[in-house]
Amino acid sequence: MMITFIRGELVAYEEDKVVVDVNGVGYGIYMSQQAMGLLPQTGNEVKIHTYMNVKEDTMQLFGFLTRDDLNIFKLLIGVSGIGPKGGLSILSQLSPDELRFAVMTGDAKAISAAPGIGKKTAEKLIIELKDKLSIDDILTHAAECDTKGHPESANEIQSEAIQALVALGYSSSESLKAVKQVDFTDSNVEDVLKEALKHMI
Repeated sequence: MMITFIRGELVAYEEDKVVVDVNGVGYGIYMSQQAMGLLPQTGNEVKIHTYMNVKEDTMQLFGFLTRDDLNIFKLLIGVSGIGPKGGLSILSQLSPDELRFAVMTGDAKAISAAPGIGKKTAEKLIIELKDKLSIDDILTHAAECDTKGHPESANEIQSEAIQALVALGYSSSESLKAVKQVDFTDSNVEDVLKEALKHMI
């Protein structure tokens, strides 16, 4: 049996998990702090994508707000030395987009900031996932929203602006956050860079 998602009433928040009531059965679902912060108040209906971790002595459900988050989690726990709790720890520290940028730019410091993840593990994660993650995955949606039909040029502008910020000494996650706050309509790299730097101050 594999539980792929849970839909029901959110009835409780606990330190590292939520409880969802599905037809009178309460499911305890471990989630990252970032994901828990995006859930509604108790009493509301939620749908949470899940990964079931089965061991000899325990069964645990790990929850995610989107299929993308779940897929990133599966990639993380595919790295030797990172278990489900370690994967959640990383996703509590970095959003999936921030993690992608940290991997693509080799930012082991950002990844090792997650509790329980050492520098060697972070470096190993970067090596193993570099070919499995793409910056384009992050930029495409924003490009579609911001350029009204010119996603390729927006991808290039965003990517170049982020790379420029990283070259200036900012972390990949800081650069990503700043660039994503900029309006890309009729902008070039220089304009985006100027606006993004304002968000750094």
